[in-house]
Amino acid sequence: MNTFRDYYNNEVKLSFANHPFSNDPKHVWVICKFNDDWLLTKHKDRGLEFPGGKVENDESADQAAIREVMEETGGIVKSIRYIGQYFVAGKGGNIIKNVYFAKIDELTLQNTYYETDGPVLLNAIPKDVKHNDLFSFIMKDGVLTHCMGHIKKNASAFF
Repeated sequence: MNTFRDYYNNEVKLSFANHPFSNDPKHVWVICKFNDDWLLTKHKDRGLEFPGGKVENDESADQAAIREVMEETGGIVKSIRYIGQYFVAGKGGNIIKNVYFAKIDELTLQNTYYETDGPVLLNAIPKDVKHNDLFSFIMKDGVLTHCMGHIKKNASAFF
């Protein structure tokens, strides 16, 4: 279990165990790889981030993850794998979010990307994300750092 503070100084607990905080989380976040690039989206207010969002009433978290990737990037998920789950004790309430890693088969043009400006491909995630104004607050805490480390450490399972 990793415990740290997020961008807004809320306590975050991140675990790579199987659903340690909830079997029915209401939020998802998907770290995406398209060919050799990282696939992000540009949120209209927050900046660059991996796709994600809320789980709708009629879907599982896995289904929400696939839908959010499509809606925000036009990405068609080839494979998706649960990485872990985190719990944020926020001022406005608690949030539990599943984190996934997805390989994207292709990008399709969408009529709308909802609250985003669509797909952004990066060859690498910059080391200065925490201090880079182009990136969303979602990318600026230990969740990204620990998840990327977990993916790298277990590369054979993800790539």
